[in-house]
Amino acid sequence: MATMQPHNLKDIPDQLGYLVLNEDGDVIESSGDLSNDAKTAKVLMRMVQIAWKVKLGASESPVKRLSLIFSNHMLLATVSNDKIYIVKKPYLPQTVIA
Repeated sequence: MATMQPHNLKDIPDQLGYLVLNEDGDVIESSGDLSNDAKTAKVLMRMVQIAWKVKLGASESPVKRLSLIFSNHMLLATVSNDKIYIVKKPYLPQTVIA
């Protein structure tokens, strides 16, 4: 088994769970609501692969972060060191008072 690098995902405030994927999309660590969630891992891996191919503006650098916002939670994916880190957090939209 590969040596895990410390990432402190469990220390993120209000996180409901997390996944760490390798470059092949395999779950190498998980916790909370995303514990052993291979289905979510597969879908997010595919989304990151597609986003990686998209060139935005004049920038040649690939996408590094992807946010998916749902009605009551959000999934935040970050690519770093050949791994994909995904964190699930509650989504609390702010109400604008006019």
